Amino acid sequence: MAKENKAIEEKISDDPSSKIEAIKNLIFGENIAAYNSEFEQVKKDIATKKKELEDFIDDTRKELNQAIDNLSTDINIRITELEDNLADKADLLDSKKVDKKTLGDLLITLGEKISQK
Repeated sequence: MAKENKAIEEKISDDPSSKIEAIKNLIFGENIAAYNSEFEQVKKDIATKKKELEDFIDDTRKELNQAIDNLSTDINIRITELEDNLADKADLLDSKKVDKKTLGDLLITLGEKISQK
């Protein structure tokens, strides 16, 4: 163990950036660990919130698609009812009204019958 520490000390003494890193670890070591812990917790919270938001978006998308499908079905039913109603009104109008050609043909036939007598 002493040999390992001595090797580390020699490595640190040879490299100035290692000295700075060692001093930084001595001064801020506990704070860095606390910050890392806090950052990890924040990352977990963000991941959790992201998942909740994605689930909420999926649920909302499903509800909107269902509402659109329901509205589309309702509109199709109403259009069909309107078409049927219009067809019924057209049939009723046709039955109440005499076609001009038919009326003309009947008048000609009536005129011919009158002129023959």
